[in-house]
Amino acid sequence: MIKSVVVLCMSVITLFAISNSSQACKSCHATIYKEFQNSPHLKASIYNDAIHKAIWDKHPYKAKGKYKCAKCHTPSDLKLMDKLKKGEEALPQKNSIQTNEPISCKYCHQIKDVAIHQKVNENIMSDKPKTLYSARVNQKDNSDVEYKEKSSWFGLIKETTGSPYHNIDFTNKNFYSGKTCTGCHSHKQNSHKLAVCDMEIGKHNITKETCISCHMPQVQGSFVKSKDAKTHAYHGFIGVANKPQMLSKFVEFGFEKSSNGFKIIIKNSANHSLLLHPLRLGELQVSVIRDNKEEKLKNVHFIRVLADANGTATMPWLATQVLKDNHIKAGESRKIEFKYALKSGDAIEVKLGHYTVNPKVAPKLGLENRKDLTTFKIFKEQRFEVK
Repeated sequence: MIKSVVVLCMSVITLFAISNSSQACKSCHATIYKEFQNSPHLKASIYNDAIHKAIWDKHPYKAKGKYKCAKCHTPSDLKLMDKLKKGEEALPQKNSIQTNEPISCKYCHQIKDVAIHQKVNENIMSDKPKTLYSARVNQKDNSDVEYKEKSSWFGLIKETTGSPYHNIDFTNKNFYSGKTCTGCHSHKQNSHKLAVCDMEIGKHNITKETCISCHMPQVQGSFVKSKDAKTHAYHGFIGVANKPQMLSKFVEFGFEKSSNGFKIIIKNSANHSLLLHPLRLGELQVSVIRDNKEEKLKNVHFIRVLADANGTATMPWLATQVLKDNHIKAGESRKIEFKYALKSGDAIEVKLGHYTVNPKVAPKLGLENRKDLTTFKIFKEQRFEVK
């Protein structure tokens, strides 16, 4: 009897010991966990993200022993976060958290609120260690839902609510509005008070879409093994690094013919610019097909260049001004003219895409040999027939 009690106690202790780990979520949320394995959240640390490591290796905070990037890149590394809070030397060390879950399931699902600041926002975490926030429209009035079993037909049919591993709070409005994401995905000012990136949250309400509805759309499959739900929110987090084609519906192409050429129209229906990271390079590729022969026209680039006080392009933390920014903004319809006389029967092939790292900048970061980062990736393509 005593042995059984000891085993039971050890099992309970083990459960709570691993509850901070996303591995604990796998047994119930297998589909979501699989998506997380290929997500930017899992690849957020310097050990999984070559771009982040290249930036960190050059950043002055490295020499100072202050990995302040941890706030958004590895918040689940509690030992590192504690050292930062105490003002001690805090440098990332390769461990299971850094490599497997720098941003864990539990971390995001315990963001209670987001404090809005001029320089960078701040996540306010829940003080309820056993409760996780989630969103379900038909339960949005239910808080601290506990696990319960209900039997009917003499025990032949069992229905359950909640989770045996944690309580669930469906009342957090931020999980419906997308504000939960804005602690890290909103804006960031450098020490010169220049916004090196800015989503311009709330400034462009082009659509009713939120961070969640766009980047975590409903896809087929149940969110948990014990429920026969038809769909769940995609936890691979769609973006330039993961399934960007799933966002192509927010971009529309148009075509206008003139006497001495034509125009390609790009309409951005998103609530923010098409590209935001200062290292990204957008590109429009246009070809004319005539008599089964393809002629490629000059590529058009979309770029944001940060510069120092002298007007020289520089790294984000040194920049004091924006030298150039011709990215397609929220709600904008950009007309791009090509001086090429068309004939009836011609076809126009249009491709819009990006380079994860601008190929001209890559050598400065030691990334010139990373073809996965410096190769053109198609976001959307369309063909127009000339009548």
